[in-house]
Amino acid sequence: MIVQDILTAKGSNVKSVNPSDTLQSLSRRLLEEKIGAMVVLEDGSKLCGIISERDVVRGVALHGIEALGRPVSAFMTRDVVTCSPKDSLFGVAKLMTSRRIRHLPVSENGKMAGMISIGDVLNHRLEELQLEANVLRDYSIALK
Repeated sequence: MIVQDILTAKGSNVKSVNPSDTLQSLSRRLLEEKIGAMVVLEDGSKLCGIISERDVVRGVALHGIEALGRPVSAFMTRDVVTCSPKDSLFGVAKLMTSRRIRHLPVSENGKMAGMISIGDVLNHRLEELQLEANVLRDYSIALK
């Protein structure tokens, strides 16, 4: 299975925030959208960062309540790791685990193609393993 399989199932809609938006407005949007991270886009299209719930917590822990009035750009991760729709789920799972990344933007030809989470990857990997187990079980039954 590849990343595109996840995007086909869940859609390729990418939630984004502007670098100048406040941490408080980001927090509200994360809550409303029921998601854990958003990409940060300059001019609505250029990927310049990613920000997650973990970044919000870190900001508040370091700067107190004042952090909520500061811009997302002060807390976002600027060195964004991305993947391609053609990447294997095994490779992406390995990358996310080794880099301790829970959300991974999907980019194709320099444009956002979607966003996947570690939960998406694990769910699809489990489905793949279940399918393999079913095939092997059916094969062993057929041999009897």
